[in-house]
Amino acid sequence: MAGESWPKALLGELCDPARGITYGIVKVGDFVPGGVPVVRGGDIRGGRIVCDDSKRVTEGVSNQFQRTILKGGEIVLNLIADPGHSAIVPVELAGHNVSRDVAVIPLNGSTDVRFVDFFLKSKIAVDWLTARLQGSVTAKINLGTLRELPVPLPPLPEQKAIAAVLGALDDKIELNRRMNATLEAMARALFQSWFVDFDPVRSKLDGRQPVGLDPVTAALFPEHFQDSEAGHIPVDWRVGQVRDLATLNRRAVNPGDFPTEPFDHFSLPAYDNGRTPKAELGSAIMSNKFVVSRDSVLLSKLNPHIPRIWLPDLHATRRSVCSTEFIVASTRPGYSREFLFSLFTSGAFASTYGTLVTGTTGSHQRIRPESVLDMKIVIPPPPLVDAFAVLAKPMFDQINRNIDQSRTLAILRDTLLPKLLRGDLIIESKE
Repeated sequence: MAGESWPKALLGELCDPARGITYGIVKVGDFVPGGVPVVRGGDIRGGRIVCDDSKRVTEGVSNQFQRTILKGGEIVLNLIADPGHSAIVPVELAGHNVSRDVAVIPLNGSTDVRFVDFFLKSKIAVDWLTARLQGSVTAKINLGTLRELPVPLPPLPEQKAIAAVLGALDDKIELNRRMNATLEAMARALFQSWFVDFDPVRSKLDGRQPVGLDPVTAALFPEHFQDSEAGHIPVDWRVGQVRDLATLNRRAVNPGDFPTEPFDHFSLPAYDNGRTPKAELGSAIMSNKFVVSRDSVLLSKLNPHIPRIWLPDLHATRRSVCSTEFIVASTRPGYSREFLFSLFTSGAFASTYGTLVTGTTGSHQRIRPESVLDMKIVIPPPPLVDAFAVLAKPMFDQINRNIDQSRTLAILRDTLLPKLLRGDLIIESKE
């Protein structure tokens, strides 16, 4: 059956009539400890819900919006400005509520929920909704408009077949994400053990062989501590500043001066959407951008409570640029990007970094780059930095390979999506 002849139904008609499509808490007010967690529009990215469970409201406030208390299996959609950000609610988020910028779409079981979710992410749906955005200051999808969205309805077995093909690509992307989370956790744990907790030094001080280290690497760690302004640190290590490891790279370019040249654009939205830079022509990139070099680590200076720290994987031929909301930290000779990135992602660094903000509101808090350079840190001897890089670099290389593969899979998915929804490609169902 060709896509043109598929029947259509309005999205509102496909929903549980007892709940309908609605948005959440009109005025969140002050967040409270121990209350009901709230999913906000910005939490819905890349087909997933990344919810900050510290954002909670009282049960009394939540109960005023009973229809948007999540049960698991609903679709949630960001209503503000940028159609196409939707996700299926996992069962572990049952009991959460949502904010006013999130629509809750509880289907009635007559359609495949993954098929409808993929449709909401499709260019067909995004273009339809974008043309109907309302609001002069903050564009928003009106709930009445969302209910009127026409959804193509191939037979249910074909819906499931389409969702299975697209879902297999998403599943591999999710597997890569989880693998990367594990690799990053391993690298952080190694950095924490060596350079924050000083575990190998403590082992040698107690007369024990450091766990998991070969004799050559173990010999790089001293057997005693010394007093310093930072407390007890290993002998022959020193207290210094971030500027001893890195410099600020402020070299800039205006991509608009090269309108036909493709650039890899490292931006905050690109980071939030899977840490994948967007390949764009210079004509599409507004204003000056910083040049991203191969010796650099990117550190967001905007709203440090949302950590955005990027070890960029540069394209072989395209020039790379980044938002001026990033600090471009280039390593000094003798220090690896892997060490600098691990320092920036360590808990010890984050606890100090968050105190350097200027600005009074959450949406306008920024870090002064010079303040980062002034931060006090404990610096190990170069041979230990090199030994760490030998172990950490393969992990980070695998992370970047997984991100690159996920980018390829996402392009394939987004290419197949409209063709499958229009019926240009027919998938035989197994039913």
